[in-house]
Amino acid sequence: MTPPFLIRPIEPRDDAAVAAIIRAVMPEFGADGPGFAIHDPEVDGMHAAYAQPRSAYFVLERDGAVAGGGGVAPLAGGDADVCELRKMYFLPAARGIGAGPAMMERCLGAARGFGFRRCYIETLTGMDAAQALYRRHGFAPLCAPMGGTGHHGCDRFYIRDL
Repeated sequence: MTPPFLIRPIEPRDDAAVAAIIRAVMPEFGADGPGFAIHDPEVDGMHAAYAQPRSAYFVLERDGAVAGGGGVAPLAGGDADVCELRKMYFLPAARGIGAGPAMMERCLGAARGFGFRRCYIETLTGMDAAQALYRRHGFAPLCAPMGGTGHHGCDRFYIRDL
């Protein structure tokens, strides 16, 4: 059976839609203050930001419209073998349809292809569905953050081997 969505690499034409999704979803979970990814400079230029070495960002299309995304990039301030799963957000219409697991696998596959050995994630209390997804995909909780993402608003940290 064909899934009700398509996952593909981000294109320049997707930048505005992805920025709008990030700015719509993060406040749902109280992640709109200082120290959250919603304020990262890359939000308005995701295609260019993820065109960097060992980086990839994918969008999820549903009914011809971008409804989510997720990516991987080297962990800022981290070891060379550690990537970060970054900015994986979905609009409500793209939740509960298998998009999260599919996006996770696409991102982890890209990370393996770039030669990363471990993948790190930051999130926060209240993003329960996301944390359940991470655990189902082999992520283990950490007691403290890794690297230097600048996301001091996050209070939950996970890592897994690739």
